[in-house]
Amino acid sequence: MPYLRLAPGPQEHPTPRDARGTHSSGQSFEQLRRECLQKGVLFEDPDFPATNSSLFYSERPQIPFVWKRPGFWQHSEWLDVVVDDRLPTFRDRLIFLHSADHNEFWSALLEKAYAKLNGSYEALKGGSAIEAMEDFTGGVAETFATKEAPENFHEILEKALRRGSLVGCSIDIKNSAESEARTPFGLIKGHAYTVTGIDQVRLRGRNTDLIRVRNPWGQVEWNGAWSDSSSEWRAVGPAEQQRLNHAALDDGEFWMALSDFKAHFDKVEICNLTPDALEEDLPHKWEVTVHQGSWVRGSTAGGCRNFLDTFWTNPQIRLSLTERDDGQGACTLLVALMQKDRRKLKRFGANVLTIGYAIYQSPGKEGRLDKDFFRYHASQARSKAFVNLREVSDRFQLPPGEYILIPSTFEPHQEADFCLRIFSDKKTLSRDLDGHVDIDLPEPRKPAPRDQETEEEQQFRALFERVAGEDMEVTAEELEHVLNAVLSQKKGIRFEKLSLISCKNIVSLMDTSGNGKLEFEEFKVFWEKLKAWMNLFLRFDADKSGTMSSYELRTALRAAGFQLSSRLLQLVVLRYADPDLQLGFDDFLSCLVRLENASRVFQALSTKNKEFLHLNINEFITLTMNI
Repeated sequence: MPYLRLAPGPQEHPTPRDARGTHSSGQSFEQLRRECLQKGVLFEDPDFPATNSSLFYSERPQIPFVWKRPGFWQHSEWLDVVVDDRLPTFRDRLIFLHSADHNEFWSALLEKAYAKLNGSYEALKGGSAIEAMEDFTGGVAETFATKEAPENFHEILEKALRRGSLVGCSIDIKNSAESEARTPFGLIKGHAYTVTGIDQVRLRGRNTDLIRVRNPWGQVEWNGAWSDSSSEWRAVGPAEQQRLNHAALDDGEFWMALSDFKAHFDKVEICNLTPDALEEDLPHKWEVTVHQGSWVRGSTAGGCRNFLDTFWTNPQIRLSLTERDDGQGACTLLVALMQKDRRKLKRFGANVLTIGYAIYQSPGKEGRLDKDFFRYHASQARSKAFVNLREVSDRFQLPPGEYILIPSTFEPHQEADFCLRIFSDKKTLSRDLDGHVDIDLPEPRKPAPRDQETEEEQQFRALFERVAGEDMEVTAEELEHVLNAVLSQKKGIRFEKLSLISCKNIVSLMDTSGNGKLEFEEFKVFWEKLKAWMNLFLRFDADKSGTMSSYELRTALRAAGFQLSSRLLQLVVLRYADPDLQLGFDDFLSCLVRLENASRVFQALSTKNKEFLHLNINEFITLTMNI
């Protein structure tokens, strides 16, 4: 039974031995293996059976597959992927990845584990070398067009190789006919090469930058300057040749001048490895921080800066750059934004979304940036473009300071989970601004003695007496009748009808005596709240539609004293907004009453520690019933 480890995503400080098991049985590889040995059977994987559904999700096989036996990081954590050793074949030959040696199966088994992780073999279609490099190492990728390479390209490559990064390069093709075509200089178009070294030699009094490249075929090499048998090597002497391990062998590995490399190759891909994938004593490691998040329709899926009304609702991450790079005046950052599970969701019609990010200088205040900030401030840095790739990554140099990073999809209302990774030369402090909850509710006014009431308060008392009747107390049913009558006459708001349960929640919020009814002073305090909440609704209904959008709701709740986390806001939207993400005043009122009720109960119970509660089962049920 094969046991393969995939690295589908980075973690703050993960190690492969801490990998989370993924088999539905809940058993580890060792447990499954022991069970098979005890029973004397070969492992059959029910999670990824040897059937057509594991091959394709959208089409039927073109040929009859026969599954035979021969005789891994994703998004945030290391995963153990367990597969059996049954492989799809046709006419006794492996259909997909296979070795020239017909008795060698490790690559096919590795491919099967990767297919299982992504749902099917078909889900691997249209992949890229850099995506696979990330998934098998937990690294983060960046791509450079050699014709537009930065001035410090030599330094970038040198640091990458010193850190143990995987570096590949290739020549673009214009059409399928050019694939694997050989150039006059011995290079293969559309072919994946590996960069294995970079150095510098002194030739005729001048320094020359060299780069070493390997053709994985193990043959077919560059035949220009600095190739194995070129005259340049005779000019540098045997000691320099030995230092650079130069040998005139047709082994697929060759040196070339960096200038020639940039002229002939089109693309360089670097997979920067995270500390957990490197040897402990390796110097010059990256510092890495990771943020997991989601774009959720109606709360955090704000789209790009083109959509100003919603852009500010995207997740916001504060970066504190405190240390400059060694010998530099700025801080180097590599920011990678990855959308999760899109290959696995292909069978359900999900496509790769167009994603990107922007980095803004923080104005210094704590908390999230609001819409007005983005109206008047430009970004300090951003991803080169919004693209429909699994991951978007770019390298930046920024002065020390405080920044806000905003990951987003291009269009608003598009949903996906994402993983944001920040690599830096020096330690970078980062904090998610969407997880903070802060409740700031004003204390209710103390009632004035009856003989000191104003004329307005006396008129209000007369109204209450008409509603309450002889007992001078308002029940939930009486409150329902009064509020629906009053609010239905209010102009500028869309109002349907307050339910009896909403009115019971209002009574629960305001009933300080505990008799299930509202006395005059309790009713009066609620009436003041109601007027304030109506004013908030009218104020934040920006388009004067009579309804409030879920995005306007975030600002209105903050003005009412409720700073909610993105997770809480998502729950509020799911519960109170309609399918068009709109709330009428009845929904808005019910939402505020419920939030204040929960906050008041929490404040009453958290007498010692103002952020935590310790409840037994009786207290918990009492709490939830009251809310």
